[in-house]
Amino acid sequence: MTTLTAASDDSLARLDRLSGLARDVLRQCSALGASQAEVAVGEDSGLSVNVRMGEVETVERTQDRSVGVTVYFGQRKGSASTADLQPASLASTVEMACAIARHTEADPASGLADADRMARDLREFDGWHPWALDADRAIALAVEAEAAGRAADARIANSDGAGMHSGESVSVYANSHGFVGAERSTSHSLSLSLIAGSGDAMQRDYWYSSGLSPDDLESPVQVGRKAAERTVARLDPRPIKTGDYPVLFAPEMARSLIGHLLGAISGGALYRRASFLLDHAGQRILPPWFNLVERPHIMRGLRSAGYDAEGVATVDSDIVRDGVLARYLLGSYSARKLGLQSTGNAGGVHNLEVTANADGLKDMARGMGRGLLVTELMGQGANNVTGDYSRGAAGFWIENGEIAHPVDELTIAGRMQDIFQAIEAVGADVDRRSHVAVGSILVGRMMVAGEA
Repeated sequence: MTTLTAASDDSLARLDRLSGLARDVLRQCSALGASQAEVAVGEDSGLSVNVRMGEVETVERTQDRSVGVTVYFGQRKGSASTADLQPASLASTVEMACAIARHTEADPASGLADADRMARDLREFDGWHPWALDADRAIALAVEAEAAGRAADARIANSDGAGMHSGESVSVYANSHGFVGAERSTSHSLSLSLIAGSGDAMQRDYWYSSGLSPDDLESPVQVGRKAAERTVARLDPRPIKTGDYPVLFAPEMARSLIGHLLGAISGGALYRRASFLLDHAGQRILPPWFNLVERPHIMRGLRSAGYDAEGVATVDSDIVRDGVLARYLLGSYSARKLGLQSTGNAGGVHNLEVTANADGLKDMARGMGRGLLVTELMGQGANNVTGDYSRGAAGFWIENGEIAHPVDELTIAGRMQDIFQAIEAVGADVDRRSHVAVGSILVGRMMVAGEA
């Protein structure tokens, strides 16, 4: 893996240029009468290649720029954006935002985040690892991964292809409180999807590796072999009877349960009264041993940041403590709508950690004895308003604590309120490819629809 040298890395100079541009835009907003203003400006670049059956399918280079301007005339708001960073285009964008604001209705909740909440700690968190990756090298890595996967097992009949991606982003957020924050980040990934079997008996699965640094990636051979192992394991699925069973979510699937929780406690859902966890702050919604913590300042964390999308300082804090919902996820607008304070979550959550109380998937399977291991979920069947949950699923049937055979074409269902309360264990087998650090999750009982 070859990262850029300091001499060839111009990211700091680019951030300085974007910071100056942002300050100029704010001055223009003030000159046109805006009482408050904010601007987000960024540059993104990347290289993506896809190969299939050893042949190159696509090579794509991207280079994007964007400027978003929001102005406030009292409590009237207007926003406009452009991809052109030339002075004339920026001036036109500012004028457009101001014109929109003058014609909108006043909203008591609108405006910048409070000035005293602005971040002062603007250090970096080891998220900048650019890779001097050219198209030829990217293609070679993808081809190597696919070749390793196809060679791993004779039952691998086909490939859906391998992909290699490397990207970087530099961005600045500034507002009329005097806050100017600059960030730079990189992301790299290698993925492979394979097909095993033939005819109606074909099965597909995949694996991928991702990280902020190329050094964080698994080797192409590792990616290929894991994709092959997962794919052939799904061959010859057998049906199971419909019933109530323990359900064990593999780590990459367990994240989705945390995602449903986050959606239900987000400010937008709450002030619209569209959440099954409305008015649940301070109440126990999960088992008394369950803890969920936001940790925005982890070095090389996938979502580390010193401030949120409004410049509000981020801090380590509990979201769930001892099963009790400690707080919601709020930006300044949703906080004002609810009569609360921003939690520094404008733009989303940062690094999350779920406390484990079990070793890992194999141990948890032995403990459950008999039930369903979910390794794939399909559909969007989670109702944020009612909590009703119903999703297509595939995975493996567990008998006597061991994997007995693969299963597919199932539906798992319940109410999120009940599912959260029925969580019996969280494993230490964390999937580090996400900013949500959670291991396998065992739910004591869910409806599984298979054969009648």
